[in-house]
Amino acid sequence: MTGRRRWSTEEILDTAAELLRTGDAESFSVRKLAAALGTDSSSLYRHFRNKTELLRAVADRVLQAAMDGYRPEGDWKQRITALGLRLREAFGEQPQLAALWGRYASGGTGSRLVMEELLQALRASGLPDEEVPVRYHRIVILIASLIASEGGIGSITAAEYEQAMEQFRVAVLGADPERFPALAHFARDVRPLGADRRAAFEEILAAHLARIEESISDARPYR
Repeated sequence: MTGRRRWSTEEILDTAAELLRTGDAESFSVRKLAAALGTDSSSLYRHFRNKTELLRAVADRVLQAAMDGYRPEGDWKQRITALGLRLREAFGEQPQLAALWGRYASGGTGSRLVMEELLQALRASGLPDEEVPVRYHRIVILIASLIASEGGIGSITAAEYEQAMEQFRVAVLGADPERFPALAHFARDVRPLGADRRAAFEEILAAHLARIEESISDARPYR
């Protein structure tokens, strides 16, 4: 009798990522993954102890893909900006996975590569060592939040997006000027949440890094 096929860890993660692209973390289950692979759940628990560990591994693969071929260039702000954009692009190709990074924090190789580059860039900025971990934490929260927000928009269908845009137009252009005077005044210039996402990402991150740079300059003694 032919035995059941043994799936490699990479094959399991490939299939898990595909299921998550067409669903979400809430509906995802080890049982569904096993069914997609044509095996039983018990065989997957030889690779991952539980669903959370599996999801962390999937998120880490996105981080590893983002860091593949990365070489730090420029000053500390350019390095952090380039890293942020690489992460944005990597999760942008798999928007359903975008929320996994923030929700299922990974301790894998990809996560360590991201952490190492951010910490090194912040040390290169001239920050005192005692401030680096706090600044690192704030930057990661900012980048992960922006990516998760964008991933939510990127994962909806074209029909859902058009419906949302129509609702936005009705809500904004049809606003009662007496009740919503500011909204009525700026109605034709207000952009929907899904517009200019890359520009917004870069601008928000740049503003945060500028604040760090300003704090470094303020802390330097006058000569």
